[in-house]
Amino acid sequence: MKGHLRLSGGWKLYSPSNKNTRPTSSRVREAIMNLLAYRLLDSHWLDLCSGSGVMGCEALMRGAKRVVAVERDKKTAHICQKNLSITAARLTHQSQTKVFCREVLNWLKGELQINKHTPEFDLIYFDPPYNSDLYSPVLTSLLKSNLLKKDSLVICEYDSHRQLITPNFWEEVDRRSYGSSSLVLLSPPKSYYDDTDSMHQQRDLEE
Repeated sequence: MKGHLRLSGGWKLYSPSNKNTRPTSSRVREAIMNLLAYRLLDSHWLDLCSGSGVMGCEALMRGAKRVVAVERDKKTAHICQKNLSITAARLTHQSQTKVFCREVLNWLKGELQINKHTPEFDLIYFDPPYNSDLYSPVLTSLLKSNLLKKDSLVICEYDSHRQLITPNFWEEVDRRSYGSSSLVLLSPPKSYYDDTDSMHQQRDLEE
């Protein structure tokens, strides 16, 4: 397999040759999986800007039931699908994987139209290029969607040298720094918990 990308359990994965792809470091991956350990079993995981799919593979290895990945680069998305399929095939528990080769905001816009009834994901990992301006629009789109469950958690990875302010309406659960990479863990606002149906009905009217 190309490169030296490995899961924390030692399994080898394919690594994209695209220099614009920045895999999450093993240190950060291990830290994230430890933080989320109690939530991973039978979870539904959404990986936005997935790259090689290594985060989804880590989640599968720790008991995730379903992983959906979104990656805009065609070759990288193909590698992501291979890595997820290889990992799923090695596991003793049944799991589902799917990769969408789409730009993340366009994919979310599509989901706003077709997925209005069934909350889907327990955990959402969002790791765009560090210099992108995607954080705010993606988080805004997520709140307009029905992709979040009542107790969903969104994990954003970002450059430690960058000041990433928690967007309006989101509640910051935790924030950690690991050298050049940092994480912020977010949960939907209380109103999303208490009145989800009416919120979505209002969004439908606005759209």
